[in-house]
Amino acid sequence: MSRQVVVWRHGRTAWNVAGRVQGQTDVPLDEVGREQAESAARRLAVLRPHRIVCSDLQRARDTAEALGRVSGVPVEPDQRFREMNFGAREGFTWEESFERFPEGMRAWVRGDETKIPDAETHAQAGERFASGVKELLWELPPKETLVIVAHGAVIRTGVCAFLGIPQQNWRTFGALSNCSWSVLTEYGPSRHRFWRLTEWNAGTLPEPVMTDDA
Repeated sequence: MSRQVVVWRHGRTAWNVAGRVQGQTDVPLDEVGREQAESAARRLAVLRPHRIVCSDLQRARDTAEALGRVSGVPVEPDQRFREMNFGAREGFTWEESFERFPEGMRAWVRGDETKIPDAETHAQAGERFASGVKELLWELPPKETLVIVAHGAVIRTGVCAFLGIPQQNWRTFGALSNCSWSVLTEYGPSRHRFWRLTEWNAGTLPEPVMTDDA
């Protein structure tokens, strides 16, 4: 069995339902989100995680704690796995953002993410997440599973950055649903190990892949 990293998005919040940008605003899970976390945690516990690390924002911490309770593994908050900082857009819907920051949002759509006050770029968020993953992997023993509980945007950008996918291709990856996860699996001989994306936006446990494409 290879080492695995399960990157798990938090459960639902009231702002998710309303379509409001959360970013680093500390919004809690709603009732459905708590139920999602408990249900998903029971499935993920079967993987016997060696370590559970999470964003320090409440919605991610509470999701992680659901897994910690059923697996008996302590939860470790880490600011590097916070959601991307959307700056002045936080708390607004997409339509409201265009009303308040028309020039900044038009630039955002064109790919210039520097025009929204106090916002982080996808590249900055991805690098912060990826560097956190790389550091944790130094301490992950062979055949063990690391679970990282985080947020939709930073998971997408962070996984892509970690795998070395060119930034112009990041948008080809869809968003993760609440309490769904993605899986990174290590492959190759000892001196030539590499990481492969083996699950994306999943809600079922990873299964062995039987294929000639090793």
